Amino acid sequence: MYKTYYSLAKEAFTKEATATNAFQSTSYQEAMNGLGYLQKSKGIGLLIGDPGAGKTYTLRAFKNSLNPALYHVVYFPLSTGGVMDFYRGLAYGLGEEPKFRKVDLFRQIQQGIERMEQERKITPIFILDEMHMAKDAFLQDLAILFNFQMDSSNPFILILAGLPHLKTRLHLNHHRPLAQRIIMRYQFQPLNKEDVTAYMEHQLKLAGAKMPIFTETGLEAIALRSQGWPRIINTLASNCLLYGAQLKKQQIDEEIVRMATEESGL
Repeated sequence: MYKTYYSLAKEAFTKEATATNAFQSTSYQEAMNGLGYLQKSKGIGLLIGDPGAGKTYTLRAFKNSLNPALYHVVYFPLSTGGVMDFYRGLAYGLGEEPKFRKVDLFRQIQQGIERMEQERKITPIFILDEMHMAKDAFLQDLAILFNFQMDSSNPFILILAGLPHLKTRLHLNHHRPLAQRIIMRYQFQPLNKEDVTAYMEHQLKLAGAKMPIFTETGLEAIALRSQGWPRIINTLASNCLLYGAQLKKQQIDEEIVRMATEESGL
């Protein structure tokens, strides 16, 4: 509805992300630099942030930037099943038919990683999302599962992503074997006021906006209400566009933002 009213070619605030059209916020650039370092060095990385901070968006852009002839990405959110489902998912992701016993699965996954890296010259990249939900035993398993040739080789890239308390958990003594092997750590921060404005203008331009749709006070209200978290910005801005079109507003001001915020419960 609002696309026609505001003469947009597509929806403005979506989850789509590529390495070429992603908004280059400070957090995004720092996270991508960290992931780029991990890509070259191989091993284990940690990416954490509050809900809606842009973790998955950044990981998606990173995945899209990779050459599929050189990298094979296996994405697995922990919430999709139990621990054994997770191990089977890793085996499936490597093109293997999963074994039944845990010890056999571990060996199968390790051998699958080594074959992919040594025989096919492809680096497997495992992105494990929502790892703040992982049980202690599972985190301890990862230190064993991703230990190759007595910890002398890293034929893989493993990215652990989750909420900030994952970092706190990794500081506990029984997780030190895993924590000590993490070579890249990054925690997302909210966008500042200037970045919120630049982000919204960037998204609207990608959607085909030919003129300013939000007033300066409207942009300031979005920054204040969202506290700089990208997911909230997207939701709130989309609702504002809907309200603005319904009320026939040529530009969206702070009053429209207030109405959209109350309606959304944000």
